[in-house]
Amino acid sequence: MAGWGWVRRANARRMMLAVTPLLLLSAAPAPVPGVGTPTVQESLDVQSFNNPAISPDGRWVVYEESRTNWVSNAFETDLWIADSATGDRRLLTVQANSSNAAAWSRDGRWIAFLSDRPGVIAKSPSGKRQLWVMPAGGGEAQQVTALEDGVSAFEWAPDSRHFGIVTDSTEPGTLKQRKESFGDYHIVRGDYVMAQLWLIALPQTDAAGRAIAVPASRPITNGKDFSVMAFDFAPDGSKIAFASVRDPDIISGVTSKIQVADLATGKISMVAGEGGPNGNPKWSPDGRAIAFETAAGAENYYYANGHIGIVPASGGATRIVGGNFDEDAQLLGWDAGGIAFAALQKTEAGLFRIDPGTGAVTRVALAGTPIARSFSLSRSGRRLAYVGAAANRFPEIYLADLDRGAPAPITRGGEQLAQYQISTRQVVSWKSSDGTPIEGILYTPKNFDPKKKYPLLVVIHGGPTGIDLPVVVADRYYPIERFIARGAIVLRPNYRGSAGYGAAFRALNVRNLGVGDYQDVISGVDSLVAKGFVDPARVGAMGWSQGGYISAFIATASDRFKAVSVGAGISDWMTYYANTDITPFTVQYLKATPWDDPEVYRKTSPIAYLATARTPTLIQHGGSDRRVPIANGYELRQALEDKGVPVKMVVYEGLGHPINKPKQQRAVLEENENWFGHYIFGAPLADDLVPDKPATGDARCPATPTPVSAKPC
Repeated sequence: MAGWGWVRRANARRMMLAVTPLLLLSAAPAPVPGVGTPTVQESLDVQSFNNPAISPDGRWVVYEESRTNWVSNAFETDLWIADSATGDRRLLTVQANSSNAAAWSRDGRWIAFLSDRPGVIAKSPSGKRQLWVMPAGGGEAQQVTALEDGVSAFEWAPDSRHFGIVTDSTEPGTLKQRKESFGDYHIVRGDYVMAQLWLIALPQTDAAGRAIAVPASRPITNGKDFSVMAFDFAPDGSKIAFASVRDPDIISGVTSKIQVADLATGKISMVAGEGGPNGNPKWSPDGRAIAFETAAGAENYYYANGHIGIVPASGGATRIVGGNFDEDAQLLGWDAGGIAFAALQKTEAGLFRIDPGTGAVTRVALAGTPIARSFSLSRSGRRLAYVGAAANRFPEIYLADLDRGAPAPITRGGEQLAQYQISTRQVVSWKSSDGTPIEGILYTPKNFDPKKKYPLLVVIHGGPTGIDLPVVVADRYYPIERFIARGAIVLRPNYRGSAGYGAAFRALNVRNLGVGDYQDVISGVDSLVAKGFVDPARVGAMGWSQGGYISAFIATASDRFKAVSVGAGISDWMTYYANTDITPFTVQYLKATPWDDPEVYRKTSPIAYLATARTPTLIQHGGSDRRVPIANGYELRQALEDKGVPVKMVVYEGLGHPINKPKQQRAVLEENENWFGHYIFGAPLADDLVPDKPATGDARCPATPTPVSAKPC
């Protein structure tokens, strides 16, 4: 769900193989403020960096660099490699489609990754990610798998000659026969295809090092009794610990257990089957214990703290460590320095370690980057690659030596925005109507004058356990920088239920969804109005997913807003519960089914407040959304139309809950700019988006700008 957004841009340098200097000496300088505002397309073209993988010796870092492919209408990624010793970096993969999830072999000689590029030694099914491997020193990538369902996850074995991989089992013959006789249909809560764990070797090569055959493989699980998720090799490679669920249906997550497979005997043993959900196992360095993520038996695991448990590798009682840490702990690994995990702390994020003996938790100091994630540790645990940022800084790949010196940047992504005048982000706080402290991120223009009155646009994150942070990222879904360039300020509230503020805060909207959330938002608006710089007659709200639900609540229950945009939002919890793919979410938050307690479903549904609805509302929804089924959008649209409220609904056909294609994301952005441009800024309301026309003047300032997409000149 929504949270710390990461950005992408078209890679005009995609084919560039020249070595680029790194300058791993000091923190990245803040971009020199520019002028102007990025167009919607320029925002979508902004490049991001993600998922660094550090070599075992800590010298090299492989990371993902995104690009926007407008021809294929896809966000794609390439792999780059950086040398911390020489300060050079180079493009590692030059292919069609995407390459990602890089991982080093334990001996540091090979880099494996997943890619949906065309097959070499065997034809790969279209769009399926296969496993590839290449020499760390450079050379041609070799194809390892050509599986019909692709590879969903992999890990190097300790011998650096084998992999564990997870792939869906081949469709059972009975299903194929049924399809031939009766056509294509499926049985709800049935017809499951289980994910299976396999062991596979490095590919065979010829004298020139070229792959000549798909390597041999053998199954570790049978693909019938359970579906495999995350897994980890024992230090000596003799066993694999893995998480499994009853079936791959998302509602079966509560059944997640930890099992261990003995590779020599084929025996599978249960080691942590109770008190879950239990997942993401990691072996201790001596192979005698397994750490794993656990809900510790909490029934409300959708919003309760996730803990880290330790269990003997042979099975036994689970011991919770770091239990006093009041946030979700995302387990990374276990080395000589202890158990490493990542977590949020209010509007910061960082790396933490647990002493497995005492359970004491300490935060790893990463100077200058209080907002850090996506960590990769060297073999010694003393060198670290990660994605880091600070307030008003662009997220970059950093390399840190934990024994000395400050972290140093590998990338310079912030320079992409140096030509623009980007708004300033700051953390603000206020009290909600019930006295609950709430924080949010306030965006203001560089020339902000508190003596002036500005239109206010509220952008609400999803989740509800998402969070907004004060980092600089390019806009997605909502053109925030363009709103600010037109004279507005923007508030992004971390309403009750948001991650980063502890378990009690996340539970504050239980049986209170929408109601308490709305009060948090409106009290934030009131606090800014009270400061004197907000025009209360020009306030709008928008959001996606849970943010869309809160926006729908605003549209029906409030007359304080001039315009609202509901993105993939819930309008009726009854409709949602009966159609979503995550019914446990609703029951955990509302503590009942609609059949048992229809009143709580009514109280928390925006549609119940239709009598007061009068706010012009834009509705945007993916046509194939299973998380928030599109019936919610149609229900809200029809109700508003029946009430005579101005409403427009846009359906993005073939897309699910996220809008993850650049052309459709552009449409989402421009529809929102058009809607709020009219109701907040007084511009004409376009009936439809107008495709770009060839510029007759300056390419960045066309002589005949389109109504909603042209860059202001």
